[in-house]
Amino acid sequence: MSRILALALGLLVAFQARANDAVTFATDWKAQAEHGGFYQALATGLYAKYGLDVKIHQGGPQTNTSQLIATGAVDFAMASNAFFIANFVQAKAPVVAVMATFQKDPQVLITHPRDDVRSIADMRGKPIMVSTDTKTAFWPWLQKKYGFADTQIRPYTFNVAPFLVDKGAIQEGYLGSEPFQIARAGGFQPQVFLLADNGYPGYAAMVVTQTKTAEKRADIVRAFVAASIEGWRDYLHGDPAPGNKLIKAANPDMTDDLLAYGIKQLRDHEIVDAGGRIGAMTDARWAEWLAEMNETGVYPADLPIKTGYTLDFLPSGSQL
Repeated sequence: MSRILALALGLLVAFQARANDAVTFATDWKAQAEHGGFYQALATGLYAKYGLDVKIHQGGPQTNTSQLIATGAVDFAMASNAFFIANFVQAKAPVVAVMATFQKDPQVLITHPRDDVRSIADMRGKPIMVSTDTKTAFWPWLQKKYGFADTQIRPYTFNVAPFLVDKGAIQEGYLGSEPFQIARAGGFQPQVFLLADNGYPGYAAMVVTQTKTAEKRADIVRAFVAASIEGWRDYLHGDPAPGNKLIKAANPDMTDDLLAYGIKQLRDHEIVDAGGRIGAMTDARWAEWLAEMNETGVYPADLPIKTGYTLDFLPSGSQL
């Protein structure tokens, strides 16, 4: 065997070994349109194209993605909102965000049609159903920003039935999910208040990994980010059918009409590709978020937020 042929075979073996790199990714909820780009990248072979063998673990009400990534149980995880990142920083956890899937957070507050609530400010003093996670995420910001109090909190169990039977109810939700369920089951269009349109500047659905992974397996992180961005572009602006097929296989409760509704909301509100830059993060945007949180008393101004994310793996122009 010639030396050149041996070298070529050696490079091929090395490439094949890298192409089989197993990667695990945990989402923050059951498979849905809000995870579509990741499933699209898997379904269309984009992850394989970048040398990755990706397995997606869907979340649910009992899933603790913070614990999964902090303990190294998965290679990547979805941090639902910017509060996750700030809490990692406060705890000095060796975890960093490497891309922001959502440029606008799709978290909403929902009411029945009613004359006494025309804004989030009008909800002050009224009962609001929120989840356990929200109590340590958006709720403190809502308290400081709009004067909400803990006495308003009612439990939200991710079931819209209690909301439907109580015309005075207010509940949290996701832009592409609960409003659709309420309209379908209740026969009316609820009032929907997007936090991002009411003073909340944070990213959402960040992809996070351990700091040591970012440092020692940078090629894998870069590949995962690049393939995921391509997957999201294809899911939103191409044919989402491949991704949807995997979503429905993972989550049998998911329907075609709900997926179509979710995709439409992501597009119409520019949740993913505001400004045309999918996955983007910037120092300026993170600084703006921290300033807002400091102004409302949620986090101190000197929180070293830059230790909680890295721009190193984003495409050129996504970190400017």
